[in-house]
Amino acid sequence: MAGKISMGAWREVVSAVTERYRSAKRAEKGRILDELCATTGWHRKHAVRALRRRDTIGPGEVEATRKRRRRYGATIKDALTALWEASDRVCGKRLKVMIPTLLPALEQHGRLQLGQSDRDRVLAISAATIDRLLVDVKIAASGGRRRRAGFYSAIRREVPIRTFNDWNSPVPGFCEVDMVAHGGTSVAGSFIQTLTMVDVATGWTECLPLLTREGSLVVEAINRAQSLFPWLLRGVDFDNDSAFMNDVVVPWCREQKLEVTRSRAYKKNDQAFVEQKNGAVVRRLMGYGRFDGVETARMMGRLYAAARLYVNFFQPSFKLKEKRREGAKVIKRYHLPSTPYERALAHPKVTAAVKKRLRDQYRSLDPVALLAEIRATQEELGNRVDRRAGQARGLQPAHTRILPATAATFAKTLGKTATVGEPRATHRRTRRPYKTRVRMPSKLDPHIAAIEAWLAEQPQLTALAIVGRLREKYPEEFGKRQHSIVQRLLRALRRRAAERLVAQGPLDDATTAAPLPGVVDGSGYVGPDPPTAPLVEQAGKAIWRDRLIDIGSSSVMAPSG
Repeated sequence: MAGKISMGAWREVVSAVTERYRSAKRAEKGRILDELCATTGWHRKHAVRALRRRDTIGPGEVEATRKRRRRYGATIKDALTALWEASDRVCGKRLKVMIPTLLPALEQHGRLQLGQSDRDRVLAISAATIDRLLVDVKIAASGGRRRRAGFYSAIRREVPIRTFNDWNSPVPGFCEVDMVAHGGTSVAGSFIQTLTMVDVATGWTECLPLLTREGSLVVEAINRAQSLFPWLLRGVDFDNDSAFMNDVVVPWCREQKLEVTRSRAYKKNDQAFVEQKNGAVVRRLMGYGRFDGVETARMMGRLYAAARLYVNFFQPSFKLKEKRREGAKVIKRYHLPSTPYERALAHPKVTAAVKKRLRDQYRSLDPVALLAEIRATQEELGNRVDRRAGQARGLQPAHTRILPATAATFAKTLGKTATVGEPRATHRRTRRPYKTRVRMPSKLDPHIAAIEAWLAEQPQLTALAIVGRLREKYPEEFGKRQHSIVQRLLRALRRRAAERLVAQGPLDDATTAAPLPGVVDGSGYVGPDPPTAPLVEQAGKAIWRDRLIDIGSSSVMAPSG
């Protein structure tokens, strides 16, 4: 029978039985369900759901099922927001514990008023419901940003930790990787980053500029560094930066058969090798200014291309041999300084083919030409950075390659440069003119002419006397509080008058000016007059200040014998 009933007949049957089912008691509802299931062939649960639906509106249209009634309305949410702010924005679990003590305190001081039913609901609310109701408020409080909870943390947990004690003299190919930000005094906006890779065994250093902190650019930089290292990369050790610990860099490194490790959080000594090179190589070359833009990144690439050869082949560095503690004193012993090139030649795990290629490259390099290239590129980069404000000035200097003649000229100036000690262009402080201050209108501006007239008549007038005169004329504008500004005006007017007096030149002729005190004609002595010696007269002569003076002729002679 169930197969012969159409959908329209089913709806008519349900519509006819629904009202009787809703008003019936429990036993009667059971009999109605039995009849409906026997008539339609439905399952008992489906029949219950059909009878509990809302009234049909039209053929094939049924009203939406009534939603669950909200228990906590806008009043409860507003009260929770006030409690959350009063608790200094703690989490829901902590706020749940604070509500029994915080709510009475707010009510006592008239900061929150709730009805008894709402008060009971606030006291009975769970921590999970608190967090759910405050989601929108917390997002708005954080500036609209919401972090993907646990995404990068899960990737980070998959990467094993390696400390500074876990290296145990590895073979060449294991590198520490870090980033250096060239943001100047501000980290806002986009700026260039330098990816630094240091081989732990030899100290071989490679630096590559990145336009932004992005996982795909990190992958490209590591792939580029693989072609620059003389040997194959075997492992990379990152810090906990999200630019490394993401779903792009870590899977790619594992696909390339690279061992991926990370340092401990907030333990910079776990990456001691690369942190040392960040300062000794990157900051020494680039300084602490702000760099951005594609052209600037290309210049930095030129700089690092010359610096990698100069640093790895010609600049020796220390390497720790042992460290021990004796009481409060730490004693360190170092190997003799050597270049990464020399360490690579001495390492037994480096193949003979790699050593031969390094020797051939070393014989073809000119350290002075490399240094000239570095200095010339630093000069160009120095025109693109403002170290004081941390903003790139955007100059576009011409890109010129260093020729051998330029290197020779640079070699001639090496001694002078070393003597002068001129700072590098990327480290040179750029001075900017200070902003001109806008003078604010003063209450004394309309009365300056009158004050100048008073001073012309009585130059000895004080600021207090001038304030008294102004207060007599304009009692609603002036009082004792204007004493300081009148003092400043008085100093400015008298300084201006003195400048005008000096600009007029000497009052009398220079020939009539009195001689300077303490000047003795013909002796070259300039200074205070010495005590006056008694004048001893002889026949037509007198001795004064150890000099024999002819009174008649006024001639001065040196005393005899």
